[in-house]
Amino acid sequence: MRIDDAPAFVLHARPWRETSLLVEVLSRDHGRLGLVARGVQGPKRHVLRAALQPLQHIRLAAVLRGELAQLRAAEALDAAPRLTGDAMLAGFYVSELVLRLAPRQDPVPELYDAYATVRERLRTPAGLAWTLRRFERDLLDALGVGFALDEDGDGAPIDPAARYRLEPEHGPRRLQRDTGADDRNAAATGDSLLALAADGAPPDGAGLAGLRRALRGVLAYHLGPRGLKSWELASDLAGR
Repeated sequence: MRIDDAPAFVLHARPWRETSLLVEVLSRDHGRLGLVARGVQGPKRHVLRAALQPLQHIRLAAVLRGELAQLRAAEALDAAPRLTGDAMLAGFYVSELVLRLAPRQDPVPELYDAYATVRERLRTPAGLAWTLRRFERDLLDALGVGFALDEDGDGAPIDPAARYRLEPEHGPRRLQRDTGADDRNAAATGDSLLALAADGAPPDGAGLAGLRRALRGVLAYHLGPRGLKSWELASDLAGR
């Protein structure tokens, strides 16, 4: 199958053989695609090589045969965000999440749009944690495994003063007062869930931290036993 003039975001690229790259992209109309980009390491191919960097927005042409497509052409559609420090790690994280969870060759336009949104938000390092929590919410919704954040799994309105565990197949479940400290630490506050549901102003630092831990449990469930390299890297950096 020929693919022509397809907009896509580059998720990952790695060397393959002597002069080629294996590239993973998220396209609007064809979903996640694996591409073989041949002969991109030569001195005259720097423009194409630059277009295949992670986070780059491109237009591509390819021929799809089986699991991988042969890249025929690619051009950058804009300038990719120039990220440093925590923002660079965040860019790696969102791309790795999509790479691991997005189905191959199955278009999910809502996920493509969510990636475009988070990519632009990453250009501004302020509010990075809130940017990531909103993307995690949007990714789960786009893949059909999200849940309401303004009511619990039984349909009761979220209490801003309560704490909730996020269960992947049930949604928010209110914690009882006698719940142990470990479970409470892995839970989100009701007011932070309501803020995420409304896509409004971010919660305070403690609320953001609770959301991060609660959503990580949901993501880990869908990722399976193998976690993310970006999680490991963030833990290593935090321990220094």
